[in-house]
Amino acid sequence: MSRIELRKVNKRYGEVAVLHDIDLTIESGEFCVFIGPSGCGKSTLLRMVAGLEDISGGEVLIDGRVVNELPPSQRDVAMVFQSYALYPHMSVYENMAFGLRHLRMPEAEIRQRVDAAAKSLHLEPLLDRKPRALSGGQRQRVAIGRAIVRKPRLFLFDEPLSNLDAALRSQTRVEIARLHRSLQGVSMIYVTHDQVEAMTLADKVVLLRPDIAGKGVPSIAQVGPPMELYERPRNLFVASFIGSPSMNFLRGRVASVDGHGLVVRLACGLEVRAAVEGTRALVGQDVTVGIRPEHVVVGSGAGRGQVTHVEHLGEATQLYLQVPGEERMLLAKTGAPAAAIDQQLAFEFPERRVHVFLANEEALPRLAVGEPAREAA
Repeated sequence: MSRIELRKVNKRYGEVAVLHDIDLTIESGEFCVFIGPSGCGKSTLLRMVAGLEDISGGEVLIDGRVVNELPPSQRDVAMVFQSYALYPHMSVYENMAFGLRHLRMPEAEIRQRVDAAAKSLHLEPLLDRKPRALSGGQRQRVAIGRAIVRKPRLFLFDEPLSNLDAALRSQTRVEIARLHRSLQGVSMIYVTHDQVEAMTLADKVVLLRPDIAGKGVPSIAQVGPPMELYERPRNLFVASFIGSPSMNFLRGRVASVDGHGLVVRLACGLEVRAAVEGTRALVGQDVTVGIRPEHVVVGSGAGRGQVTHVEHLGEATQLYLQVPGEERMLLAKTGAPAAAIDQQLAFEFPERRVHVFLANEEALPRLAVGEPAREAA
């Protein structure tokens, strides 16, 4: 069992702040994914947990014990790197057994552990091969197997699938999820820039953002289950980062507020109702309306846009609409038949799919769902 706590953790390189005031708890058995844009410090944070990076401030605790000064070898963690880091002159079996032999473990127990890990990762036919005779996916499974045999309290993955092609990433992602289920009570921390990996693997997502211009902005933008970040982003940064393609953002001004939400008049003149909490003090304030492309309803409604570009994705079609008065294109992802370039289309936003962000970029809370929401036809 392994419970990880980060208390006011900071990281600086000279005068440059990389991570600021990280407060986070990862419970025993959780699969936690660190995600964020390049330069936000997600790999640095992982390496601080592992003991491979010094901590500039704060505390890292594993099962209640402060480990700031402990070397990696004494933290009982296993790390899987992006680069595999296999010994090229050793067989698969020897690579997986190397760490156990270093611990002077009996050969019979080494054999038992390696065989068990090889079976769980479908590596049994490959135990006699050298790494050069393996595919990228097979090499990554060997690297994971080398970590499994140690039976650590905590697994750390640093972008382990980034060197694989799309098909191998999907296959290996499933194997990692299955591995987590089989290793009951073992915590995993996984760094990635891939939203699909974060959404499909994580029990808990930690979205990090860089401290732009050294303003002391907390590095964690939001923590929660994957669908919570998707459905209830706390601020504009989370809303823009989570989701592919990204959320649409439109300028507007609050026209009215009532017990069912508020109405925003967009720059294009369209009035949009949003099922969010608000007070009458918001009337007249400038806000940003957010709507995900997959939630835009095309073919009905009071909105009008001209099709400027069409992308066929097989199961869906992405339409780019030029809306009068809006600087950005409105992106709609729909299963409806593709429209023609320059065609005028009607559109509308279901009120329970609309997000509203204030001038400080914080989101207004969504209203709880009681009676069935009034959705667009």
